[in-house]
Parts: sequence; C-alpha cells; structure tokens
Amino acid sequence: MTLSLQQLLRCSVAVDLGSARTRVYIKGRGLVVDEPSVAAVNVRTGALIAVGAAASQMDGRTPGYIRVVRPISGGTVVDIDMAQRMLRALLGEKLRRAWRRRPTLRAAVCTPYGSEPLAQRAAVETLMGLGARRVELVDTTIAAGVGCGLPVEQPEATMIVVCGAGTTQVGVLSLGSIVAAETIGVGGNAIDHAVLQHLRLQHELMLPSQGVRPLHLVLSNTDPEAGISEVHGRDVVSGLPRMVHVDPERVRQAIGTPLTAILDGIGVVLRRSSPDLVADLVERGIMLAGGSAMMPGLEAMIRQATGMPVHTADRPDLCAVRGLGAMLEGKVAPLRLDPLFT
Repeated sequence: MTLSLQQLLRCSVAVDLGSARTRVYIKGRGLVVDEPSVAAVNVRTGALIAVGAAASQMDGRTPGYIRVVRPISGGTVVDIDMAQRMLRALLGEKLRRAWRRRPTLRAAVCTPYGSEPLAQRAAVETLMGLGARRVELVDTTIAAGVGCGLPVEQPEATMIVVCGAGTTQVGVLSLGSIVAAETIGVGGNAIDHAVLQHLRLQHELMLPSQGVRPLHLVLSNTDPEAGISEVHGRDVVSGLPRMVHVDPERVRQAIGTPLTAILDGIGVVLRRSSPDLVADLVERGIMLAGGSAMMPGLEAMIRQATGMPVHTADRPDLCAVRGLGAMLEGKVAPLRLDPLFT
C-alpha cells in the first residue's frame, strides 16, 4: 500500500463511478459532484438533454424521441462516450476549465474487485477523455474501508461488505491489501426487482419507476398493529390506480434469494481467510458500506447468519469516495515495512 499511497498523493481528482450515483472529489475542495449516473438523450439529434437528478426525474416520463440511459452498470463503464458526456455536464464549465489548466492532471477511480481488464480500460479511457494524463485504479473495497475509518493499513483483519446497486463486494483487508475477496452479481437493484416481481405476481400491481425504493416502501410503511403495508400502484389488468395491503413478512421471503447470495459470498470469503484473520474478525465484526447497505433488515440478517458483530458505516454511500479523498489528501499513513538488512 505504500507505493499506491505515494502514487495517489500525486492525484488531484478522485472519481467513484457507481451504477446508481457518480461522485467526484477534488483535492483541497472536497466532494463537488454527487449525482445519479443517468443521462437523457434526444435520439433524433443525439443531443444531451439532461444529466444527474434532472435526467433521473425524466425516467419513465419521456416521449419516444427522448431516451434515458445509464452508462455505468455494476460499477463498470458500459458506454464510454456517454459516460464522458455525462461527466462533462456534471462537472460544469468552471471545473472543466480548472482541469484544462493542469496539463499533468492525475486522477484516481474506484474499480470493483476482480473486474476484467477491459472494464478497467473503460474507466481509464473515460477519465483520460476528460483531460487526465494518468489514471490510478483503486479497489473499491480498500477505498471504502479507508472511508469507513477501518485500520486497513495495520496487520489486523478487517472485513467490509460494499453493497452497491449492481454488485456486492466482500473483502478481508490486512496490511493495506486484499487477503480474500469475492464479488457477487447481486445488489440493491436485484432486491428491488424481487419486490416488484412479488407485487406483480401476488397482487397484480405495478409500482412507478420513480420515488421511494420498493423495499423501503413496503417495509417502512407498516401499520404497527396489523403488520400490513399499504402500497399504491397501477393495476396490471385495468391500468387504473389501486391500493393493496401487503404483508411485509411475505416480502422478506420474496427477497430471500438475492440476500442468500450475499450471505454465501460472505461465507466464501471467510473460508478463504486464515484462522488468525477470522479470529480478528470475531472481535471486530463486519462493516457494511455502499448505498444499498441502508436496506431495512440487512444488518440484522447478516448478524444472525454469521454470529458476528455487524456495523453500518456513517453515510455508507459516500465511503468509497471519502476513502479515495483521504488517500489523495495524505490522511492515511502507510505502515512502515523497512527491511532488517540492507
């Protein structure tokens, strides 16, 4: 981690390209961009109409000639050109001018653990197209661990679960490196999809694409006496607005499959770790980060399944970009591993 920190100290910009939101941290200025990773395009002319929150509000409400696109999926850039256009618009003219005045600009970007070289290249080309001369790749689990305040640079095991919209990354960190890790292709979107499928099949109800996330809508809108949630949506058959009563316990059963995949990933990582590291984790527990870490009941479910203490980070959605920013600012001191003999 010493070499990585030395390289990151030379960077001026940190970028977290998430499936749900894009965040940009500038050295000395802090977090300057925190917007949804969404863009609205006129398919007739190719013109960019809106980005970020404005484009997200258009989702599901546009005429045929306007298309709402998401150029980032699972933490990976799937459309380089659209991702560059979206980032240019999010940064604004003032920040873009500051970039152009620095001919040796260096940037750092989060990449999912185990991402393919092609996916890493896409992230590099996206930032180099905006003027960066060099791009450093940092694993999301390490960046999130630093952002959570975990002592990732010490010879002690720390376990972090980064729950994103498209993927969930589980990692055990020690001495500033990843000892064991696993990426599961299940995130908040898969859990929301399970809730939508349950409402469609069991209640013949469709929810709007905007507004409160389906899982939060069902589990947080509960009558304490009856244990029933009232959910409003559109009837599948008639197309008319309708309200149904939903049993939250049935919803928890419906999301069991994607949540089990996350638990299986945690079990795989623990089996790959040495007994000494697992002994550290029994005392320290598991730290949850990522935007989907705030899902109702996730912390309790992992605690019950593993028997280990589970904690949710403060502002878990910002952990990765905060960690990158801390490394850029030099707030993380590397552990000195000097040779005994020279």
